[in-house]
This record gives sequence, C-alpha cells and structure tokens, in this order.
Amino acid sequence: MTYLEDLEKIVKINSYTKNKAGVDNVSKYMTKWLLELGFTHKIFKRKKIGNHNLYTTKKTKGKKILLLGHNDTVFPPNTFESFKEDEKYIYGPGVCDMKGGNIVALQALRNIYKKNKQIRNIDFFLVSDEESGSDDSKLISKKIAKNYDICLVFEAAGKNLEVVTARKGVGTFNIKCKGKASHAGTSYTKGIDANHEASYKMQKLIALTDLKKGTTVNVGKVEGGIGANIISPYSELLLEIRFSSTEEKDRLLNNLKEITHTSYIKGTKSKLNGLIQRDVMQENQKQLDFIKELEKITQTKIKTEHRGGVSDANIFSSCNVITIDGLGPYGLYDHTKKEKALKSSFEQRIDFITKTLLYFQK
Repeated sequence: MTYLEDLEKIVKINSYTKNKAGVDNVSKYMTKWLLELGFTHKIFKRKKIGNHNLYTTKKTKGKKILLLGHNDTVFPPNTFESFKEDEKYIYGPGVCDMKGGNIVALQALRNIYKKNKQIRNIDFFLVSDEESGSDDSKLISKKIAKNYDICLVFEAAGKNLEVVTARKGVGTFNIKCKGKASHAGTSYTKGIDANHEASYKMQKLIALTDLKKGTTVNVGKVEGGIGANIISPYSELLLEIRFSSTEEKDRLLNNLKEITHTSYIKGTKSKLNGLIQRDVMQENQKQLDFIKELEKITQTKIKTEHRGGVSDANIFSSCNVITIDGLGPYGLYDHTKKEKALKSSFEQRIDFITKTLLYFQK
C-alpha cells in the first residue's frame, strides 16, 4: 500500500496551525502529487498561517465536485510527531484528522487517472487553518462554494463507516461587565460589583441550554476582580454556543443580546463581542437523495450520523452545496497523542470514493 508511505511522509511533518513552515511543507507534498495527476494549482498566500491551496481540473458538462480537506493539525512542535503501525492500526498526528482523509482522496484520484488518463470536473481544496476555526479560509470557501454542485469532505468516518450528514453550528462570544471599584471594608456600598453581575448572566446563559434540541451553552472561562478587599470593577465571561438548527441559533443570539444588555446589578454596563464561526450543517432532502444515488453507484449500504463537532463541511452546506462529510478513514482518539486510524478502512474508503468519482467522469 504505497499510499501509506505517502501518509507517513506528511504525518511526520509537524503542521500545527500556527506552524506556517510545517503546514506549507505538507502542502508541497500534496501539490507535487496532485500536479502529477494533471491538476492546476492556485495558491492563496498567507503570512502568519499556512497557504491555502486550490487544485482544479478542466470543466466540461456534468456535476462539479469539490473534495475538501485541511493540512493543519492541533499538535504544537515537539509534542506528537511520530508515525508507527501494526497489523491493524496506523498511529500518528493526523492519521484520521485529517491527513489520512486527504490521502484517501488522493489515492482515489490516482485510481481515476490511471484508468482514464485524465480527471475533469473535480477540484480539491486544502486549507491550513481548519483546526483553529477556519477564520481565514472560510472567506475563500464561501466565495468558491457557488462553483460546485457537490462537496465531499474527508474528515474521519464513523465506527461503521458512517458518513456525516449534520453537524452543529458553533459560535464563540465574550461578555465584558463593567462596575465600579471601591474598598470592600470602608466603602462597600459605594462599589458596583461586576463579578456579581457576571454571576447572574452566567446562570441565565447556561439556562439557554436545551439538550433535547441539541443546543448547548458553555461558559468556559470567567475572569474578574482585583483582590478580596476590592469590589470588582470588571468581569468577563468567555462562552461557546452550539446549535443544531437555524431556529435555535436565532434564539441563542437574541437571548445573548438581551442578557448582555440587562443590568441585574444596578449601575453595571456590559458589552457583547464574538461571532458564529461555523453555521449549522443541517440534514436535507437533496443530501439524502444524493446518498441514495451513491448507494446505487457503489453498491454499498451507507449509514449516516450527526455530530456535535464542526468542520468545514458546515461552511459549504450553509452555502446550499450538497455536502457529505466523514469520507476519510475510521479513526480513534483524534486531538490526543493516542490518535490512530484503522488500516482496513483506508481500503474501503478509497474503493468507495474511486467508484463515486469514476461515475461522475462519464
């Protein structure tokens, strides 16, 4: 399995999102391999993060397909950079999230090129900042999304090779509360306690969670105050929201504004900052119809699942592109030093993607 040798080459390169040199080094390998298959290369150069890379082919009549992946991983230099394998698994940073998925896509493209001596109507977009929220690359994603009918995303598969049809949306916000400092012993009543205000807001925020609807609000960090003998003049809440529908997103955003602008402690003032990083990926009928089509094409029963985590699939789905995620190999313990991927799932996924893409080359 030569493609595992290619996987080893890029896994051994540290490609932490903030390690521009490392991410770009991974891109050099992927670029070399894709140019060998006749792709044209467009680079979106960046100064502080790795470059984003779009590989394109000749366009003719038929569905336009985008393969989507990312070259960055979550591990800073000198924390997890090994590659090893046994009879069943491959171990290393990115083997399932998602250098392994990129190799699945690459090998399927190689199979098509070997058979047809050309590839058309298939592009491949590899970003460099997915693990940190795609704050930069999502602007490009939204711009190019209109060029495609279908987006296939190579994040890790489910345990039984499920594909992903829905992902929660996610947003990160902070609320800064301003009060008034005073001596807690001599001038207690002259102070305006921002920490006290933040405590009320925190309870209101957490109460927005609705597990039945897949909605969660997590106040992950609280900061405020100066010392035990000073009424706190400031406090700050850092929070994340996740939601499974547009309706829930709207409910959360409206309540965030209301909670922020309500002064539970007289005299306090508060300010809200933040944004929706990735909108919700909602399962839809066009997507399900496409999966039925894939079942006929590949002669495979396809299982589906919904995930609470986000990926760049959220972006293309929100742009009304038919999007299927989870097309990489099956893996375990991603984002930890135990990350591993099942060898047999590579073969299964490569076969599945090869059959799928070959069908659309007709």
